Amino acid sequence: MAISSLSSISLTAWANPVVNASSPRVEPVAKSRVLEEDTTASSDTRNANEQEESSSETAGPKRADGTPMAPEEIQQLDQLKQTDREVRQHEMAHQVAGGAYTGGASYEYETGPDGKRYAVAGEVPIDYGPVPNDPQATIEKMQTVIAAAMAPADPSPKDYQVAAQARQYLLEAKLEAAMLRSEMEQARGAGSSVTTETPSSDESGAEEQAA
Repeated sequence: MAISSLSSISLTAWANPVVNASSPRVEPVAKSRVLEEDTTASSDTRNANEQEESSSETAGPKRADGTPMAPEEIQQLDQLKQTDREVRQHEMAHQVAGGAYTGGASYEYETGPDGKRYAVAGEVPIDYGPVPNDPQATIEKMQTVIAAAMAPADPSPKDYQVAAQARQYLLEAKLEAAMLRSEMEQARGAGSSVTTETPSSDESGAEEQAA
């Protein structure tokens, strides 16, 4: 509206030179008023934006319906987030150490005050059965299984149970492997004995014939 007023005054000054004498005072005042209004509007906009940002920062986490959480709900949410991280790291440690002997992780979830689901428990299947008729392969497998069961920083009771069973299989496989080695050595020894005795029997037969 101030600009329209300026245009109207300017046209009048051209038509009537007497009125033109006052136009130099009107135009600067009108421009100043426009600048002041623009500056004030910009300042008000910045202040409003800053207030909105400040209010959003201080509002904190919100519930699923968008309302601010109570302090105890914020504490519960922080605990759920921490538990979720720890559970996933725990199961990931099993998978990385177990390799081919582990399967995919499965989780139990709890819904937080923000409406999102957080893992509160989990498990990874581990194949810790012995390899049939192959003690050496069983030894290698059980060593991997034990490492996988004890990989997390805080093994669970189930992890200790799996590791203990794997150690039992490992011990049995080592005993079986030792017995097989002993039998093989005995068999080699018996074969060598038979080989060395054969010439002596031929020689004795030759002596009898010569006699």
